Amino acid sequence: MAAHLQPESLPSADLGGPALRAFFNLAERWDLRIADQRRLLGDPPESTFYKWKRLQSGTLSRDVLERISYLLGIFKNLQILFPDPQQADTWVHRANQSPLFGGQSALQRMLSGNVADLYVVRQYLDAQRGWN
Repeated sequence: MAAHLQPESLPSADLGGPALRAFFNLAERWDLRIADQRRLLGDPPESTFYKWKRLQSGTLSRDVLERISYLLGIFKNLQILFPDPQQADTWVHRANQSPLFGGQSALQRMLSGNVADLYVVRQYLDAQRGWN
């Protein structure tokens, strides 16, 4: 997986393919349903989503790139925090007693549709790693 991208400095035309390939790889590792994948990407039209999935390429908006960037940062943090890849990949599905999640999983929090929730989960994991 790629390192965390800085959304504000992204040349979006060049990153569509790599970002989508990384996202769909992450989605497979996290065993995400299609509806969840679309939600995490900001609910693109179904036809657009399937085109991205089929071609593993496309021009992405700044919002979609930002979402993928946060997700890749979350993925990277989990790989560092949990040496067992399966434990890292299933963490997003497990209930979490942190006040931030209120007994829900990180995935449930991220599926609100708000990019801010991806940011919050990323920040939470950064803090767990000691990166404030």
